[in-house]
Amino acid sequence: MADLSSEKQRRGIYLLPNLFTTAGLFAGFYAVVASIGGRFEAAAIAIFIAMILDGLDGRVARMTNTQSDFGAQYDSLSDLASFGIAPSLVMYQWALSDLGKLGWLAAFVYTASAALRLARFNTQVGTADKNYFQGLASPAAAAIIAGLVWVGNDYIEPGRAMNIASLILTAAVGLLMVSNFRYHSFKGIDLRGKVPFITMLVFVLVIVLVTYDPPIVLFTVFFSYALSGPIMTLVQLRQRRAQRKKARTLAERTEPRQDTLEPKKSKPE
Repeated sequence: MADLSSEKQRRGIYLLPNLFTTAGLFAGFYAVVASIGGRFEAAAIAIFIAMILDGLDGRVARMTNTQSDFGAQYDSLSDLASFGIAPSLVMYQWALSDLGKLGWLAAFVYTASAALRLARFNTQVGTADKNYFQGLASPAAAAIIAGLVWVGNDYIEPGRAMNIASLILTAAVGLLMVSNFRYHSFKGIDLRGKVPFITMLVFVLVIVLVTYDPPIVLFTVFFSYALSGPIMTLVQLRQRRAQRKKARTLAERTEPRQDTLEPKKSKPE
């Protein structure tokens, strides 16, 4: 009897973290439905809510010790729907549909890149550096797309120029997801430890700024984060080249000259 009960327990799934994952999946699905109905602000907000829920499900699982392989796979599929399919369809409904074939191709590039990004992340979980992401994370990419839709819906007049800019940004963000640029993951932040007083003050200021003008602030923050990857990679490449050049120069200075090692030949009499 005890063996049967333990087998049932092994076959079951943890409820609490998967509830957060399901809520995030619902938010992504709702974003698509809202965009079809022309409610683009609600669609953008739903994607940001899905981001918050995606950040909570993993933390809840770790805090309650309810991690499982099922939860990891379910979370990955939910991420594909909420941060891969939903943002591209929302963007397509808002700006890309007027561009014909180019529009839906750009949306597909974003969706395919998100799927490839998640597949690469899942295969590198045990070996990758946890402090950095390889390529732009799909939630951050979705935030850029949703932020642009939200900003454009509130502040920018629709037109062909905006549609083309949206196409370029959608494709570029998709390619950043499958790039080799390194991004800070911020997983090393200890939320349970003590922090300086200034850190709490900065956190309060961020909340105030986001509350004052959510679309502008959120889009600016995540767009800046997307640029940080290429910038950080280029800076690191320049530093490595400078170090190699310095090492070669130092080696040349310390290496004895060849003419000092060879004995001088006497002149023939």
